[in-house]
Amino acid sequence: MKLNILKIEKKLNIKFKNKSLLAQSLTHKSSNKLSNNEKLEFLGDRVIGLILSKKILDMYPDDDEGILDKKFAKLVNRKTCASIAWNLGLKNFIIIGNKKNIVRGDEKILSDACEALIGAIFIDQGFDIVKKFVLNIWKSDLNKSNLTMLDAKTKLQEYSLKLHKTLPIYRLLSTKGPRHNPTFKVAVCIKGTQEFVGTGNSKQEAEQKSAGNLLKSMKV
Repeated sequence: MKLNILKIEKKLNIKFKNKSLLAQSLTHKSSNKLSNNEKLEFLGDRVIGLILSKKILDMYPDDDEGILDKKFAKLVNRKTCASIAWNLGLKNFIIIGNKKNIVRGDEKILSDACEALIGAIFIDQGFDIVKKFVLNIWKSDLNKSNLTMLDAKTKLQEYSLKLHKTLPIYRLLSTKGPRHNPTFKVAVCIKGTQEFVGTGNSKQEAEQKSAGNLLKSMKV
């Protein structure tokens, strides 16, 4: 696959000085073992972390470190980065090799490409431009970050330990769907309750939903 540089630049609204840097940020290691996006991903992860951690500090000056950490973790996790990559249309530009089980729409491949792209923009355009870009594409998630409170799994764990001195018990019921877009089904219970079920595109998401359903049933 040959990358259409002009098309991706137009989509990003950024004109790269070094076009090869842009191409490298969208090249998966399955396509090129020597010149791929792994190092740019490493850099981009740190650039995103710096920009978003400073932003939520400014947005929530009265929150303690624990709450800020949870808000930050949700903003930078693989699912969020993959979603942002999807919204940018990166799926159509990622260069992959001809190997089985390597899919452009894979959550990890999308997430890695998102981080690598940010790393490339930082190197090519400087901090002010990449900061503006990151805050713009994360705008929707930042606006929803005020809703991020104590997550359901942590809340259920604290409730169960306080009441029964035991941890919740999670059970994986099934995994269905293709490798790049699986659906997990998980059940959870604590002492004295029946099992409650949750589903999600990751085991963690399914556990969160099952914990949330159990908490809701107890009106905790």
